[in-house]
Amino acid sequence: MEITKEQFEEIIKESLEEIPNYFKKHIQNLEFLTMDYPTVDMLKRIHLYKKGTLLGLYEGIPLRRRGPGYQGVLPDRIILFIGPILHEANRKKIPLKEKVKKVLMHEIGHYFGLSEKELREMGIR
Repeated sequence: MEITKEQFEEIIKESLEEIPNYFKKHIQNLEFLTMDYPTVDMLKRIHLYKKGTLLGLYEGIPLRRRGPGYQGVLPDRIILFIGPILHEANRKKIPLKEKVKKVLMHEIGHYFGLSEKELREMGIR
């Protein structure tokens, strides 16, 4: 399946609109980006280099760890990686929008401060 970056970003935008309002109203100072693939540095930083793939990445200070001194900082970032998400959706025969939404929800979970274990326990993989 081929897709342009613009089409992929439109799927992200549509998926963000479907997030429950309870979560949306608490999201602030967060930007959503796309990249074709993660960099080697990104993979090394989270100990995935030569061990696995990365579909999305949250970079920033999770909401539950922000204190009163959290001001005037650059936005946190959620990056979705087009190539790995497309590959995973095709391999598992999952509609692309469904896969994007799952990855997005997983990374938003990290934004709220949830660990990998907590996300797995909630069924957000």
